[in-house]
Amino acid sequence: MKFVSIIMASKSDYEVMKSCSDTFEAFGVNYEMIISSAHRSPERTAKYVIDAEKKGAQIFIAAAGMAAHLAAVLSSKTVKPIIGVPMSASALGGIDALLSTVQMPVGMPVATVAIGKSGAINSAYLAMQILSLANEELSVKLKEDRIAKAKKVEMDSSEIETIISL
Repeated sequence: MKFVSIIMASKSDYEVMKSCSDTFEAFGVNYEMIISSAHRSPERTAKYVIDAEKKGAQIFIAAAGMAAHLAAVLSSKTVKPIIGVPMSASALGGIDALLSTVQMPVGMPVATVAIGKSGAINSAYLAMQILSLANEELSVKLKEDRIAKAKKVEMDSSEIETIISL
């Protein structure tokens, strides 16, 4: 079975990353979610990546705050796409995690999305866009989702225009 792996560095990341898994569920995309730390459980993390690839993981999403080395560890263990979600877990509001996630050495790319919930949701969308390259059904669902979002903006806009013209 092909799936996307969501790895969180800490249980405290779950509430934010649940929006990522909820997005996958809305589109019928298989995923697996675990907690594994680059710092506190490095052997477990490395073993998980290898095992997950054997089970069918196509893309890895890494959510971590502060030093945020989880995506880097994943990148060192696989050539599958890695998407990093910086978490706001420190006094710096996630900027430290953002910089740590986005500043990868040449040849070890990590696609990095926004800090927090919007990043979690966009990590799911980015993963689905990658998967849709080989999955026409998912591609159609993503296109339909874009159309629905555009229609919602048009409806919201027309409501405001009506209120303003009164």
